Amino acid sequence: MKCPFCSYRDSRVIDSRAVEDGTSIRRRRECPQCGRRFTTYEKYEETPLVVSKKDGRRELFDSKKLLSGLLKAFEKRPVPYEKVQEIADSVERELRMSGENEVVSSKIGELVMHHLEETDQIAYVRFASVYRQFADVNNFMQELERIMHKGNPADQK
Repeated sequence: MKCPFCSYRDSRVIDSRAVEDGTSIRRRRECPQCGRRFTTYEKYEETPLVVSKKDGRRELFDSKKLLSGLLKAFEKRPVPYEKVQEIADSVERELRMSGENEVVSSKIGELVMHHLEETDQIAYVRFASVYRQFADVNNFMQELERIMHKGNPADQK
C-alpha cells in the first residue's frame, strides 16, 4: 500500500487485528522509506441487495430503515434493544442467505412478521396494522382472532 506521507509505493504490516465483530481488519503499517506509521482497514464488499417495492420502484436495502420500523413496533414494550437488533440482523441475514440480489418488499415484511409474532404479539399487531393496511376494523379483528387462537408463545414455554 502506498504511503500517505511520502507516496512510497510499499509499506510493511506491523500489526493486524479483527474489528467490528470480525467483519473487518485493522492493519497498522510502516513505510520503509520515511518510517512513518499509518492505519488501514480491510473490509469485505457485500453485494448490494435491491428491494423491489409494490409500486415498481427499486431501492437499496437499508438496515437502518428495517431497525427503525422494528423500534416503532416495539415502542413502550418490555423488549430489550438487543433483541430488536437481533431480529433486524436475522431478517437481513435470511435475505442475504437466500442468494437473491433482488427481493420483493413483501418478503421482508413477512420475515419481520414471523419474528414479531414469535417475540411480542402487541408489536406484531402494530406492525401488521401498518404492513397489511387493513381495509377496515373487520380485517383487523380477523387478524387478532387468528393470533388469539394460536395462543401466546410465552404461555407455551
